[in-house]
Amino acid sequence: MINEQYLAMLSNKSVIRELSEYATRRGKEVGYENVFDFSLGNPSVPVPDSFNESIEKLLKEEEPVKLHGYSPSLGIPEVKEKVAASLTERFGIPYTGNLIFPTSGAAGAIAHALRAVTKPGDEVLVFAPYFPEYVPYINTTGARIKVVPADMENFQINFDAAEEAMTENVAAVLINTPNNPSGVLYSVETLEKLALLLKKKSAEYGHNIFLISDEPYREIIFDGCKAPYPAAFYDHTLVCYSFSKSLSIPGERIGYVAVNPTCEQAENLVPMMGQISRGIGHNCPSSVIMLAMAENVDKTADLSVYETNMNLFYNLFVELGFKVVRPGGTFYIMPKALEEDDVMFCKKALQYDLVFVPAGGFGAPGHFRIAYCTDTEKVERALPRIRQFVEECYPNR
Repeated sequence: MINEQYLAMLSNKSVIRELSEYATRRGKEVGYENVFDFSLGNPSVPVPDSFNESIEKLLKEEEPVKLHGYSPSLGIPEVKEKVAASLTERFGIPYTGNLIFPTSGAAGAIAHALRAVTKPGDEVLVFAPYFPEYVPYINTTGARIKVVPADMENFQINFDAAEEAMTENVAAVLINTPNNPSGVLYSVETLEKLALLLKKKSAEYGHNIFLISDEPYREIIFDGCKAPYPAAFYDHTLVCYSFSKSLSIPGERIGYVAVNPTCEQAENLVPMMGQISRGIGHNCPSSVIMLAMAENVDKTADLSVYETNMNLFYNLFVELGFKVVRPGGTFYIMPKALEEDDVMFCKKALQYDLVFVPAGGFGAPGHFRIAYCTDTEKVERALPRIRQFVEECYPNR
């Protein structure tokens, strides 16, 4: 008998992927340059030259059997040490290599972190708006996702709802800052308040509630700010990171879990993740990519285009009368639609070859998401089309 859970998932495909596929089909009809596809969050800037140079050097100089053979199940030690040293220098937390577990991107990191600190039947809290893939990420572990409604005013955490939702069945809280889909950066005040709530509830229920911090957009920050580091506020934190956005290498699938040294069972969590890999069919990422990443751990692609694009969109939406929270990072913006039905709003936009994503699936009904990871030239060409769409479809806004 086939697995009914995965069969049911076939009828609940990703709206983002479906819209991206629509944009591709439409592009074949009218030319892709004439379709303003803002559906998919795929980095649009080139990888740093240093990353390609690192790979070239490895291929030329490293012994082939070592370079292309199996890596250790817990990751290449020198890679782990370089990641730990970088985190320690940047954030003042004394990480060591044995607390780093290399993974296939942030998705692989979350898969391991969730299984390390939950068991079937536990609940994992997420705060809307949230990345829709958190639903299968969590539910296929045997744990259950529990969504806290959004604070629609600023997309920080709705703490009244969070405290009510944080029952004794909650084993972990999964956060994403800077946030996909809103672009909002959790403030120091928000993270301090969350840490206090987690400490309070952990003491009340007699078990530590773990914090899993999903941070693939950590380096894409605007207005000269720095992203507060959640692990600095709460001991029992597992950081899940990906180099997909910072180095612009999503296809290489490289990231890690970093276990806070003060976390419960810190010394055992990475070895446990090695055992988790046995159960989910995951083996260590490519040795070549791990080694190249380690040589570029503190570098980024030129991410400035994302702030340029954000400002273009934000200024237009404000001018057109949209209610919109200014992003603090990422390459997403999530305005409130000009009607209550966000799906209908996005369907109307399609008539103008504007591909937006309705945000109901992100836990923010009545909003829509734009992924502006594209050339600024295309953003600039999209602006008059957006203005036309709004003025023709919503003249009385």
